[in-house]
Amino acid sequence: MGEDDQEGRSQRVLQFEPFSSCIDAGFWSVITKKKLEDYGLDESFRKIYGTYTIGSSANLPCLINLDHDATRDQTTFGARWYPVYGKLRIFNTIENFRDADKQMLASDAASDIWQIITSGEALKNPSLLSRFYMLCFLDLKKYIYNYWFLFPALVFPDKWVHEREARRVGSVFSEQELTDISTFVDKLCYQHNAFLISHETPLRLCLLEELPVLLSGSAQITFVVCDASVLPDNPGWTARNVMALLAYHIRRHPSYKHMQILCYRDRFRDGVRDISHSVVFDLRPVFSPKQAAENVAVPNGVGWEKNEKGKLGPRQVDLSGQLDPIKLAEQAVDLNLKLMRWRLVPELDLAKTAAVKCLIVGSGTLGCNVARCLMGWGINNLTFIDNARVSYSNPVRQSLFTFEDCLNGGKIKSQAASDGVKRIFPSMNSVAHQFSIPMPGHPVSEHVRDKTAETIRALESLVDEHDVLFLLMDTRESRWLPTLLGAAKRKIVINAALGFDSYLVMRHGMIHENIPTSDKAVRQRLGCYFCNDVVAPGNSTRDRTLDQQCTVTRPGISMIAAALAVELLVTLLQHPLEAEAPADVASEDSYFPSDADSVLGMVPHQIRGFLSRHKTVLPATYAFDKCTACSDIVIQEYRSRGMEFLFDVFNGPASFLEDLTGLSKLHADSEKAEILDFSDDESITSVPEPVN
Repeated sequence: MGEDDQEGRSQRVLQFEPFSSCIDAGFWSVITKKKLEDYGLDESFRKIYGTYTIGSSANLPCLINLDHDATRDQTTFGARWYPVYGKLRIFNTIENFRDADKQMLASDAASDIWQIITSGEALKNPSLLSRFYMLCFLDLKKYIYNYWFLFPALVFPDKWVHEREARRVGSVFSEQELTDISTFVDKLCYQHNAFLISHETPLRLCLLEELPVLLSGSAQITFVVCDASVLPDNPGWTARNVMALLAYHIRRHPSYKHMQILCYRDRFRDGVRDISHSVVFDLRPVFSPKQAAENVAVPNGVGWEKNEKGKLGPRQVDLSGQLDPIKLAEQAVDLNLKLMRWRLVPELDLAKTAAVKCLIVGSGTLGCNVARCLMGWGINNLTFIDNARVSYSNPVRQSLFTFEDCLNGGKIKSQAASDGVKRIFPSMNSVAHQFSIPMPGHPVSEHVRDKTAETIRALESLVDEHDVLFLLMDTRESRWLPTLLGAAKRKIVINAALGFDSYLVMRHGMIHENIPTSDKAVRQRLGCYFCNDVVAPGNSTRDRTLDQQCTVTRPGISMIAAALAVELLVTLLQHPLEAEAPADVASEDSYFPSDADSVLGMVPHQIRGFLSRHKTVLPATYAFDKCTACSDIVIQEYRSRGMEFLFDVFNGPASFLEDLTGLSKLHADSEKAEILDFSDDESITSVPEPVN
């Protein structure tokens, strides 16, 4: 070989294999959740962690791996795996992502690495030199993720020049020496990805922090880097900053004009450890004049990852086609809700709302619309009760039904409603029950008594299992038994009733069982649906024409009332006192919230609307001590006599509940008062003597 050939080879510049990002699909799932629940609109950098391995199979690139644990503090790593310390920045808009100052970020990253080198911190823990920055924009509606990695590396020295061909490790070290090196790597584990070999007799393996002492000695030094590359002529990217650390310390030592670098690589082949593909490089650092100066400026930084086309630019991953459509639907529903907390209501407790179980009694117009609104709030546990069937007039007004539900006599409404919510959102936990609710004024004959008792027990069990009852039936008397059960079992009860152009939405008061009697006057319970009535419920459909038996309303009334019923529930759940929240009427005409408000605003007792005037009023009433549904005497009778009491109500005279609660006496006293008032008005001054 001629002298010119030898000179050309000696000037061959060392090239490093750059990192390539390898992101597990689970990482995007975790980052999506973090963005929605923790990060919000905050665009500041967040700590994340990646790893690289020195045990890659042949022909694999130099990879940095991010998995679902990347956002957690890493404390342990597996054998042949080393940490890469990262920072993640998620931008809120694609414009911010595109316009980020990439050059400044590379410069700042170079300064951070240089500070670790010059301070001596890197000698104690060289793994700190393995770093990355990740910029992202997450299109959470389309599940398209844009990202760009910076793997910062210092251009220091100006270049490394080969002084001879790279050699396999077996041609430089003996088998025993290689065994000692592997044992030392295992001992260091992931804590140090670089160390030193002092060529004494025998070889001495030592940590990097001994470098200044070894440089002042006479023994030859081999610099060892745990390397991710598998290429025979190129170290991996992580070796670049570690070798910059070495160059910084040897540049002032004239005796070290060249260095021997061992790129240690370790893989198992057929169950046997194999480090034979590790490579030894004999290199000479070439410093620029500025780099050789006493006070070295911060070197330039490089390391932006190229895209799939081999050009500098971001990458993109589209997971919409790979994810389960049902999971996509779940995440999309969560997205709409969690966005509320970014700017509007940071205090919103979505977990509390999502956890409630709702029993929807009545699966007609109101029931369908209430269910749709509950789904929008992420409430997935719905149980429907109804006994009617879907008719041809229903689908246009009852939003969960279709024309097909009307065929062949019609599906049971509760089942059709349950199927309807699952068609809209397959993850719904929806159950249907078919039965008619026993009612006052509707006697129970002996031959159906057992079946009615079974229905009552089923209803009692359902009330026990649920947190909220929605009473959405057509008749007044059908609401009596669920009202009683809700009061006795201390459940949240939301009631909605419709007129032609008016509606009522209200919450029933919760019994304060643990409050002493002397304090009940301070915290009076709000009334229920029956508390404003002075007559017991009876058969409201008797002797009525078709239009009087059906709920004839303007089409928009049910949607308004259903929406208000659900919003009233959610607002109540977000109140610190939840079901025991007092009625808030002080802020009815005020824009500013009162102390009684939940995070979503005021919590009224009743909402009465009149569409003909587009008027809404918010009355509040306290529980009536003679109420036929929730008064103490009625609840005591139910708790003590149970089924026997209920059948007395159903089969007894119309005055049974009025006699029990004292309404009958109240009526009689009122009649006497009216007679006396009439007598006073007529100025009767004498009364005939009674005849014996």
